[in-house]
Amino acid sequence: MTFAAINTPPLPLNYRSAPFPISSSPSILCFPFASHHRRRFRLSPVLCFSASEMDAPAGQSLYPLHRSKTIHLVRHAQGIHNVEGEKDHNAYLSYDLFDAHLTPLGWNQVDNLHKHVKACGLSKKIDLVITSPLLRTMQTAVGVFGGGAYTDGINAPPLMVANAGKRDRPARTSLNSPPFIAVELCREHLGVHPCDKRRSVSEYCPLFPAIDFSLIENDEDILWKPDVRETNEEVAARGLKFLNWLWTREEREIAIVSHSGFLYHTLSKFGDDCHPTVKSEICTHLIGSGSSTTNYPGKIPKGLDLPSDVAEEKHPEKGAHK
Repeated sequence: MTFAAINTPPLPLNYRSAPFPISSSPSILCFPFASHHRRRFRLSPVLCFSASEMDAPAGQSLYPLHRSKTIHLVRHAQGIHNVEGEKDHNAYLSYDLFDAHLTPLGWNQVDNLHKHVKACGLSKKIDLVITSPLLRTMQTAVGVFGGGAYTDGINAPPLMVANAGKRDRPARTSLNSPPFIAVELCREHLGVHPCDKRRSVSEYCPLFPAIDFSLIENDEDILWKPDVRETNEEVAARGLKFLNWLWTREEREIAIVSHSGFLYHTLSKFGDDCHPTVKSEICTHLIGSGSSTTNYPGKIPKGLDLPSDVAEEKHPEKGAHK
């Protein structure tokens, strides 16, 4: 995973951007990570410019600081669908992977990133955590940005009850945590793959009592269709709608836990006026890599740990299901 900080004016976005180095230094929040990934963006900072040393068109603009937001983009940790889909792409069509939960390795990754977020002080800066309303993203969001273990007598509801999602995991408290809200606009590609279909809100609420589901209009998942897969262009349009909605929030520093496909196609809409190197850093798939290094002691997943739509491109001989 690579982190990038991209400077932009308020949406609609028509920006110049400055490249930031890839580093393992927590101080600039740019480091590689294995299966769940975080990328940091600053929306509408005080000064944004293009890098003339990279032969990009020169230019600079000023924007007021009060129009700025910093968003931290996180791809969920390794899910059971990533493992099975890498073995056989047709596994993405299996209802055994419905609303896929995290693997034991995925939980190790969550625990390690949680430790890092606390150690670098980011956990005290986040004003809001937005999560896709799927099991793997909510598990990742709660595990990374939530409080410590929940015990009886704590005067705050748990963010997650014990053993939520078929894993032996302790409950997590919402005490000293930012508010959490579930938003459907930042879901993965909709349709066809059962791993991307959510449960009813009424099922999620007892598992994640302190997550706010009030923005989800329908209890059942009416967006997912068994025979129609959302196109990349539709995902990107939904991503832009999500970013425009983000500007209606008053919070300044926001963590967003979502999916590789959603993040990739959303970010691909930006950077066309940048140097190609910057463009490539903005819109890359947030997927694991066997050659990556990590700041965390957890293992790196074997294989590519691909999101389902990228895996489809890697396995064309097994047929395309859209």
